Amino acid sequence: MRTTKQKQAIETVFLNSDRPLSVEEVTERARETAPSINTATVYRNLKTLVDSGILTKICSGQAGTLYEPNHSGHHHHFHCRTCGKTFDLPGCPLSVQPKLPEGFTADSHELFYYGICAECARVGVDQRVYPE
Repeated sequence: MRTTKQKQAIETVFLNSDRPLSVEEVTERARETAPSINTATVYRNLKTLVDSGILTKICSGQAGTLYEPNHSGHHHHFHCRTCGKTFDLPGCPLSVQPKLPEGFTADSHELFYYGICAECARVGVDQRVYPE
């Protein structure tokens, strides 16, 4: 896998982030060190990083598609309806196996909590990015 300035910028974005990021957030942050980077380049590099197992792709109905490093183990997420940011939640509270139809086998699951993050609650902001 070839290392380019753009790919290094994207990898640095994730090294300096403590939460999952959208393509738009990755592009904005990567432009701080690679000003000419465009969205197509970000998408292409994110796909390569996901395919190589470095990043994980997360899909949420309200949060959209997000990416995070693939080293945090199994965990879930909290999405703030006010600021639109998604945060990692440690561990997994689900201990009950779902009753699946005959012949079905589950090999993973995702769980998103939605609400207002501590920072938005602290400043009293309630301009929701996503309606309830």
